[in-house]
Amino acid sequence: MTSSGAPLDTGTQLAFERTRLAAERNMMAWIRTATSLISFGFTVYKFFEFEVGKNAPAATGLVLSPRVFGMIMIGTGLVALLLSTIEHRRNLKALSTAPGPVRPSVAGVLAAMIAAMGLAAFVAALLRG
Repeated sequence: MTSSGAPLDTGTQLAFERTRLAAERNMMAWIRTATSLISFGFTVYKFFEFEVGKNAPAATGLVLSPRVFGMIMIGTGLVALLLSTIEHRRNLKALSTAPGPVRPSVAGVLAAMIAAMGLAAFVAALLRG
């Protein structure tokens, strides 16, 4: 229904739905990117930690150690996830003026879960260094 009380035609309703689904797809793409950054960073950190455990020489004296590089990658993934979540919520808020029921964002819930795992990886790399 519009502000004048007249119902929207089907084309307009579907346009709102397509826009909302596009916002969800965009958020899922950012979640994929953040997950890749977080997992790559943690993998780099764990790989070099494993190599040092096998009596390989530790990477010392480097400007950017594997641990620091891994933490930067994890942090970048978390920041990307935070910024994309903020943008996603803004987009959904702008769409909430559309008539009809407002459904919760599944991508938002998934982003929160990935953020929790990313924070755990960051804290693990930070405390074990």
